[in-house]
Amino acid sequence: MRFNSRARLDSSRTRDGGGGGGIGGGLGGGLPIPIPGGKAGGGIGTLVIGVIIYLLVQHLGGSSGGGLGGAISGSQFSNGSVGLSGQSFDYSTCRTGDDANKSQECALVAVENSLTDYWKSQPQVKDVFQPERAIDVFHGSVQTGGCGTASTDVGPFYCPGDQTIYLDTAFYDTIFKQLGGNATPFVRAYVIAHEYGHHIQDLLGTMSKVKTQQGRNSDSVRLELQADCYAGMWAAAATTVPDADGNVLIQDLTKADIDQAITAAKEVGDDYIQRTTGGSVNPDAWTHGSSAEREHWFEAGMKAGNDIAACDTFSAQSLG
Repeated sequence: MRFNSRARLDSSRTRDGGGGGGIGGGLGGGLPIPIPGGKAGGGIGTLVIGVIIYLLVQHLGGSSGGGLGGAISGSQFSNGSVGLSGQSFDYSTCRTGDDANKSQECALVAVENSLTDYWKSQPQVKDVFQPERAIDVFHGSVQTGGCGTASTDVGPFYCPGDQTIYLDTAFYDTIFKQLGGNATPFVRAYVIAHEYGHHIQDLLGTMSKVKTQQGRNSDSVRLELQADCYAGMWAAAATTVPDADGNVLIQDLTKADIDQAITAAKEVGDDYIQRTTGGSVNPDAWTHGSSAEREHWFEAGMKAGNDIAACDTFSAQSLG
């Protein structure tokens, strides 16, 4: 993946949050779970958390601190203000696509810009669209504005309470690698695109459909697969999305990039994680969908064009 060196970047929604609180799920929040310290009511007191941390905690010897909503110790990490590389970073220095080609921090800004520009132009979304409030990059801990306070190394999540994507800098080098993942530039983009998909669901009111939170055909699985589908929609159009001046942000996206994203989707399938971490598969505990389903819906999004209805996992008789 290469960015257009002439494209201008808007870094105003990407920030370095440093230390101080929320807990999230690797590659795909979406399961609302109460969290100590959160605000109550209307979904604001929920934490969007994924299945990866649960399985790794259970099978790799960690402690959940009293359940999925509890804090997991992040004492092995520093609480300073850090960028994706684990060191302090000023995102306001990300000004052009050339900057994005030179640093993964600025690449994050470019991907966020592309996602924002893509979704605000979609016919079924544009009437309700507003950007996420921020992508908050942290390491070890972060204080959320609507999902409580926690400290952990569990990866990215979307918090509907403050419409913010939280990205744990340790995710790619710890949990994802433990699952055999390869954090290539477009795999990182896929992670953010999936979380942005949850923001779109939040804007469209889809999160209110989630009544069942576990199981092969649960609403949680359908929510996660839809976020994968939305990520696929953006991926298919990524090389055509312009900045404010009409310059395309992402100049080159190869088949290899797409294949790597599909592989990443497989590696965060519930069945793959369960088999890798525990040796057996239990569909009754699924919250995100199988590897085959995640691959299927990402590819369905790539074929959808501008038809967001093609990602209606909640009406689908079969999930793949």
